[in-house]
Amino acid sequence: MEQTTTYEKIGGEPTVARLCDRFYELMGTAPQFRELRAMHPEDLQGSRDKLFMFLSGWLGGPDLFVEKFGHPRLRARHMPFAIGTQERDQWVACMLLAMEDVGIEADIRAKLLQNFFNTADFMRNKEG
Repeated sequence: MEQTTTYEKIGGEPTVARLCDRFYELMGTAPQFRELRAMHPEDLQGSRDKLFMFLSGWLGGPDLFVEKFGHPRLRARHMPFAIGTQERDQWVACMLLAMEDVGIEADIRAKLLQNFFNTADFMRNKEG
């Protein structure tokens, strides 16, 4: 029996692209994410593209990030940035709003939220 991936369940490439667009739009405009925004370059396109490529594979679609950059090594790639609970919580809150805004179903959103939280929590590298 074939198993449907989360990537397919949420609508594939168009939905992942909208999710990434909305995430960075929110991060760039909503005042509650200002500390998170400050950690990123002025031009968010490169960050957006990397998140899109990563999420594509992470959700069960094409493994675009690995094809272009190799193993994600998420923690190592995020080490140059001071990430504490505030940054983690802002990232997760921003992603939750983005998921809601693009219409990801509540049950899938809840599962993804837990996975996003666990991943973001693993990125923490400073106290507080």
